[in-house]
Amino acid sequence: MTRLIENSYALSDEDTAAETTLLGARAPRAVTSIQARRDGYDQMIAGSTPIADGVRSESVHDDGVQGWWVRPAEPVATRAILFLHGGAYMVGSAKAYRGLASQVAVRAGVATFVLDYPLAPEHPFPAALDAAAHALAWLRAQGVAEVALVGDSAGGGLALGLLADTVRDVPLIASVVVFSPWTDLALGGDSFTSPETHDPVMEAAGVSSAASSYLAGADATDGRASPLHAIPDMLPPLLLQVGRDELLLDDACRYAALAAKRGGDVRLDVYEGLHHVFQRSVGELSAARRALDDAAGFIAAHWPRDKTTVPIAPTKP
Repeated sequence: MTRLIENSYALSDEDTAAETTLLGARAPRAVTSIQARRDGYDQMIAGSTPIADGVRSESVHDDGVQGWWVRPAEPVATRAILFLHGGAYMVGSAKAYRGLASQVAVRAGVATFVLDYPLAPEHPFPAALDAAAHALAWLRAQGVAEVALVGDSAGGGLALGLLADTVRDVPLIASVVVFSPWTDLALGGDSFTSPETHDPVMEAAGVSSAASSYLAGADATDGRASPLHAIPDMLPPLLLQVGRDELLLDDACRYAALAAKRGGDVRLDVYEGLHHVFQRSVGELSAARRALDDAAGFIAAHWPRDKTTVPIAPTKP
């Protein structure tokens, strides 16, 4: 029996106008060095989402783990959110993503660790996944017993990839929330290949190039890189949020449908007329605020408390 809840949200008149303004303000992409692209991406990400009021941030360099804690007031000591940032595995940083992570943290009332994982092309697959798995083990060593995974785009793929990986001695993964996850580096979704898809933010050629750079010859259907191809038999509750016009729409929809068939409790929220990881635009879009409220509510509703919870088991070969 499938356990999939699907929701579709229409765009309000106010958000339609705000979306037009946001997209119109986007700077054209220039072909530059990888470092210049990283600097520009970080500037864009940091500028798009403010750090929430009442949140303290702290840089971490410990036992091979790098990143930033963002802590709301009085968080539960034994719980944490592990936030995995997007950027096609090639750009992005924990420091730049503190704003988006803090918006989740303050709503959920949970300390959130934003991981800096190694980037391609210098560090191809499975370097990012290995770093995320190590971060989970590190959180356990910090006294975290229960964790929620949150990620956007490639970071969403990393979060779901952890479920397909063999992870030992880590906190209980209580729930997973992903924004526009990249789940299939083989790029097999209809939304990715259809000429009817008009994504205002992402370009198919750029996504394909990033996949090749990260994979560096590895199999695109390896479930640790493309979690769509290795959905475990046992899953935590999942929330996937995605925009209707995205190239990666079917990355979210296909994963949600297959996960539900495996018996997972899955919620898929599709937002009409909104761009890739629209949740970053929390100041401009009421839909972004709603999506973040829903993400935090989903996390809060699925802490195990006193319930008996079975740990995640990796997919059998």
